[in-house]
Amino acid sequence: MTKTIDYFFSIGSPWAFIGLEPFAALAKEYGATIRPHVIPLIEDNGGIYSRNRPEARRAYWTKDLKRWAALRGKLLSFDNRAALSDPAPAGSMVVAASEAGEDWFKLTLALQEAFWGRGEDIGNADIRQAIANSAGLDGAALDEKGQSDAVKAVRQASYETAKAAGVFGLPTFLYDGELYWGQDSLPFLERHLKGEKLVA
Repeated sequence: MTKTIDYFFSIGSPWAFIGLEPFAALAKEYGATIRPHVIPLIEDNGGIYSRNRPEARRAYWTKDLKRWAALRGKLLSFDNRAALSDPAPAGSMVVAASEAGEDWFKLTLALQEAFWGRGEDIGNADIRQAIANSAGLDGAALDEKGQSDAVKAVRQASYETAKAAGVFGLPTFLYDGELYWGQDSLPFLERHLKGEKLVA
C-alpha cells in the first residue's frame, strides 16, 4: 500500500525551511508520497504568529530557531526581515507548480533559501519569478497561474482540510490519521512510517 503524507507548510515558515530536506529524505527512505498543502497558521486552532507573542517568547523562539538551523546545517538571515513583503504569493506559485505536475519541492526549496537564507524579498514578483526561472521553471507562468481562481480554490481546500484535521502550526505532517507538528517531530513520524505507531 502506498504511504501518503499530507504536508502542511508555508514558504514564510523558517521551521518548514530547515526541516524540508530532512523530511523529503525521510519520505524517500520509506517510499512515501508527499501531498503538499500551502497554508497559513490556523489561528482558530491555536496557531500564534511569532509577532503576536510576548517578547520573552519571541526571544527564545529566535534562539531555538538558530540552534535548530545550525543542527540542520542551515544559515538564516534575519536582516531587514520586517521590511520584506508578504511571501504568500510565492506559496501560490508552489501550489501552481504542484497542480501542474511540476517540481514543487525544488521550487519550495529555492524560494525558502532565497527568503530565509539570503533575505531576498520574494514578495516582489520579479524576484520570485527569477528564483523560479533559476530552478528550471517558468516563473512568469507560475506566478500568473498562482493568482488564478483555481489555485485560490486549492489553497482554500487545503486550509479547510488542515483546520478539520486539527492543524494549527507549521510545518505539520499528517500520516495515517496522526498529526506531527514541527520539524522536530520527524523522529516520531519516522517511527510511525516503520510501523511503530506511538499513541500518547
